[in-house]
Amino acid sequence: MNKYKLTIQGMTCTGCEEHVAVALENIGAKNIEASFRRGEAIFELPNDIGVENAKKAIDDATYRPGEIEKLSPDTNMVLDDEGDYDLLIIGSGGAAFSAAIKAVEYGARVGMIERGTVGGTCVNIGCVPSKTLLRAGEINRLAKVNPFTGLQTTAGEVELAPLIKQKNELVSELRNQKYVNLIEEYGFDLLEGEAKFIDDNTVEVNGEQFSAKRFLIATGASPSLPKVQGLKEVDYLTSTTLLELKKVPKRLTVIGSGYIGMELGQLFHHLGSEVTLMQRSERLLKEYDPEISDAVEKALVEQGINLVKGATFERVEQDGETKRVHVTVDGKKKVVESEQLLVATGRKPNTDSLNLRAAGVEVGERKEILINQFARTSNDKIYAAGDVTLGPQFVYVAAYEGGIVADNAIGGLNKKIDLSAVPGVTFTNPQVATVGLTEQQAKETGYEVKTSVLPLDAVSRAIVNRETTGVFKLVADAKTLKVLGVHVVAENAGDVIYAATLAVKFGLTVEDLKDSLAPYLTMAEGLKLAALTFDKDVSKLSCCAG
Repeated sequence: MNKYKLTIQGMTCTGCEEHVAVALENIGAKNIEASFRRGEAIFELPNDIGVENAKKAIDDATYRPGEIEKLSPDTNMVLDDEGDYDLLIIGSGGAAFSAAIKAVEYGARVGMIERGTVGGTCVNIGCVPSKTLLRAGEINRLAKVNPFTGLQTTAGEVELAPLIKQKNELVSELRNQKYVNLIEEYGFDLLEGEAKFIDDNTVEVNGEQFSAKRFLIATGASPSLPKVQGLKEVDYLTSTTLLELKKVPKRLTVIGSGYIGMELGQLFHHLGSEVTLMQRSERLLKEYDPEISDAVEKALVEQGINLVKGATFERVEQDGETKRVHVTVDGKKKVVESEQLLVATGRKPNTDSLNLRAAGVEVGERKEILINQFARTSNDKIYAAGDVTLGPQFVYVAAYEGGIVADNAIGGLNKKIDLSAVPGVTFTNPQVATVGLTEQQAKETGYEVKTSVLPLDAVSRAIVNRETTGVFKLVADAKTLKVLGVHVVAENAGDVIYAATLAVKFGLTVEDLKDSLAPYLTMAEGLKLAALTFDKDVSKLSCCAG
């Protein structure tokens, strides 16, 4: 491959960039990055394709090609002695550290700005603390109620304070191991304070200004509040403050039943609270296929969690320690009382204090930073990654995007973000895991769809566990039987979904799943059984039947 930079006149918008990219793709160009603001395109051509073909393609697309420059494959567009940093990162979570480490490996001078605690959401107040407590809650649940005859298990009242202390110790340990200690290991600078853009290549931190040739905004997101009368006057909890309680509340009301609301609501149910989940939608997990929603709802109700759907929130009030949520459901007024109230209605990007207008960075309706397929913002010098863009809010997506930023901003590459096969897991019991397209999404995309729905009571692992509430669903292209999406509600669904992710990412078919060997008495066998269900009744097959 040979790498080129071609100046182009006549591009006036992002649509022009797409036209140019398509024109170059049609002649075999790869890793194309067209910029109407810079009036150029950077791309790679196979050795057997001459540069004149590229000029002709641009001309045929009604744009005017200019000078073309051959670049060294390892051309670094950034590194020199100008400015304070080659890459200055705002934020210190998964995206930030991924970008910092890779940028240092390129030889860049890297600075990282953090206004609070190093490590971002996941390790401090998100994945790590919630999942360790979820495990504790599950153990407590099994001790109170287990499905096996003859096992005499009991559980006393949960002492939450020492459990929270143990959680905090784990968070501190992992924060140091995976974040803080790496700052010295890789040799980048940590600047403590609030960052505010002064112009497109300068930020101010604690009254001191720092310049850089490239920036990454990775400031994440934080809990957002719904517009409910009286809510701001009530002592409500967020996903952060809930995990610092020192006593299990007798009753807990949760406004919002997305993945955060469900996980934390079920956690406190398992710890001993009477929990009510409340939502505006008529269907739980409405963005998923109905079979998934139904299985999750069935599991929650079986466990004794109260579910209020289709609620119109009228007002919230507090009387002493009692919080009251007034709602209307099916035309009838209802009041739900509890000692604690958790608000879990989504997250908002942390962009308010950045002064993005000074840097020429455009934001969307929810103040999320808008990026293109190369993670670049409307300012060519500034990139964004992770939750601040309101893409899939998973730490592994943030880290992946941060790596791409370093490759593009510092390495001079043109790597595109590919989020076509992002697995997602909700760590309830049973877990909910999904990858690829839902049935509805596949149809909207234009596929003729064939599906397979396998109830969990057809999976031997679930039968021997004596926990059979759940489902496997496969979505396939009816013509090619290519696997388009996999959706699972089951114990260990999060572990199963990685195999499904590979199937979706690499275009495996239903026949490929049928022909593979699945270890018996694992939940992953459900993938093969679901594939067999496309043309067989698995209830009439023997164990391990293919």
